[in-house]
Amino acid sequence: MSPADIALPGEGPVPDTETRLARRPRIAQADDPALLRKLEKTWETKPGLYGWLATVDHKEIGKRYIVTAFVMLAVGGLEAALMRLQLAGPNRHLLTPEQYNELFSTHGMTMIFLYALPVLSGFSNYFFPLWLGARDMAFPRMNALSYWIYLLAAAFLYAGPLTGAGPNDGWFNYVPYAERAYNPGINQDIYSLGLVFLGISTSVGAANFLVTAAKCRAPGMSINRLPIMVWGTVTANAANLVVVPAVSLAFFLLWLDRNFGTSFFDVAGGGQPLLWQHLFWLFGHPWVYAIVLPAMGMVSDGLPTFSRTPLAAYTLVALSTVATMLIGFGVWVHHMFATGLPGLGLAFFSGASIIITIPSAVAVFAWLATIWLGRPVYTTAFLFFASMILLFVIGGVSGFMTASVPVDWQLTDTYFIVAHIHYVLIGINVFPVCGATYMWFPKITGRLMDERLGRWNFWIMFIGFNIAFLPMHLLGLFGMPRRVYTYGAGMGFSTLNLIVTLGSYLFAIGVALFFWNVFKSWRHGEKAGPDPWQGPTLEWAIPSPPPPYNFAVIPTVASRHPLWEDDLGEDEHRSSIEEGMALDQGKEALAVSILDAEPERILKMPEDTLAPFSLAVAAAVLFVGLLLHLWWLAGLGAVGTVLALAAWNWPRRKLLEREPAPHEGIGHG
Repeated sequence: MSPADIALPGEGPVPDTETRLARRPRIAQADDPALLRKLEKTWETKPGLYGWLATVDHKEIGKRYIVTAFVMLAVGGLEAALMRLQLAGPNRHLLTPEQYNELFSTHGMTMIFLYALPVLSGFSNYFFPLWLGARDMAFPRMNALSYWIYLLAAAFLYAGPLTGAGPNDGWFNYVPYAERAYNPGINQDIYSLGLVFLGISTSVGAANFLVTAAKCRAPGMSINRLPIMVWGTVTANAANLVVVPAVSLAFFLLWLDRNFGTSFFDVAGGGQPLLWQHLFWLFGHPWVYAIVLPAMGMVSDGLPTFSRTPLAAYTLVALSTVATMLIGFGVWVHHMFATGLPGLGLAFFSGASIIITIPSAVAVFAWLATIWLGRPVYTTAFLFFASMILLFVIGGVSGFMTASVPVDWQLTDTYFIVAHIHYVLIGINVFPVCGATYMWFPKITGRLMDERLGRWNFWIMFIGFNIAFLPMHLLGLFGMPRRVYTYGAGMGFSTLNLIVTLGSYLFAIGVALFFWNVFKSWRHGEKAGPDPWQGPTLEWAIPSPPPPYNFAVIPTVASRHPLWEDDLGEDEHRSSIEEGMALDQGKEALAVSILDAEPERILKMPEDTLAPFSLAVAAAVLFVGLLLHLWWLAGLGAVGTVLALAAWNWPRRKLLEREPAPHEGIGHG
């Protein structure tokens, strides 16, 4: 399909559905100097503090997400290093039991909530419009709001650890231990309200990703031409919209129990502690897939680039991504096999937990086939992506074992589970994220990362990771319980714990090399050019770093690999990247039909605004007031929230000289 093939009012065949544009967009060349100057002036962020606070540019927001998440990764790593010092030998008292409880709870909170999903959101925020051939996310202001709330929620949650009142009941926060009768401090109040606050960011961002993938794509980019990373992100965020309200409700009910005498989880008042586990794991297990499916998408898009061949079994991988999440909604009770549930329920959830390995295996075999059929280029990014396959298999097999009820009864709450969760959350998240950084760093910065340093970085991380976490399986089989702050000298755990500690420090050195490489290359890396890897997707067709408007003209897509069409020779049709719709009458973007990406309407995108930042700050004031029972402060935050929402929705300046036609949308995001 070429720009000339797009059906416009008054010419060409009229489609059966209403997919025509309200006005004829101007067709232009991507190298038109006048067009480039006009788009640059229209889309660029204002300089100074105002521009920094008010920007709605998805690329700036994506970079902030990535940097903030990496800071959280470093903080969580330091917490882990301190825990491993405590456990390096028997009968050590570097930390008190209470300090250790706070440390491992804060570590879990940091890595699971403040690093794992936000870093994926950062990459998706930056690259979604670039992968899709769009100018911006569907709702730019909501995009900015999601970041500011994430940042302020992280600060809110860390107010506890920094003041000696961090969460101390694990990241899973089981009741009745988290009830005020057993935990009278402010620790759990900070954690409960902080995660409700963070849930707003997750929900807002999830809705934005779904609408962007559905409506903001280049013409011709039908759903069977989406990059697998898009499938992973869309699937994960569809699940988040369902499950985040469940856990937010659970934390809010717990806060009510602790502060107003309700009894949702208190047996003495007629409540049910097991209700907490159902609400939490109804969220918790889909959340695990939400923080691995986009990372698996990174591998599915990265391996073909460095193997110089399309992904094997694309359709099966896309379907398996969706199937994994759908089945994931039916496995949450396998976290509760030891709670005394009826045998029929155990059998059902055990079966579902075993079946879910099938779609995961589809992805593994597709990755192996892609490498086998291709001509791999052994870059650092390729090494990170390929190593994830092995780590994924190890983590998957250990999870498959605990799907069996008798085995789970033996292994639950031992270090075997600690090993499994780290192979999942580090092996299937951190390693692909590092590979994605090496792959897309040139696009973000215009510079290549140091490959020699990258290989040292990879091998130290890979060896250190396996030395640290593989022996934990044995510790669990030998009977070492998790969440203990020390152990006796004669229990047989000492040697393995020392090995684990040494491996964890070696892994930390590798991560430090990764951060150093990022810092060094950002300033002094070799210039990359627009397409250093000869990638197949649209982001490699534009300059590095991308201009504020992304694409000078809206590309038209004819295949899954727009930049490989000549090499592959799969179809007689060719994508059009150098010629397309200019959309230069202000900040304009294109909306398309959901299935076939037929152009439907022109969207007027919002200018930079302080409304998202103001709304996030007002909401933070509201939550601080609730935490401290300062009702005047909570009221002030509520009023500020209402005023920020009013400013958000206040009618903007007249965007068009006339009323918009029926199919000409006005973006309100």
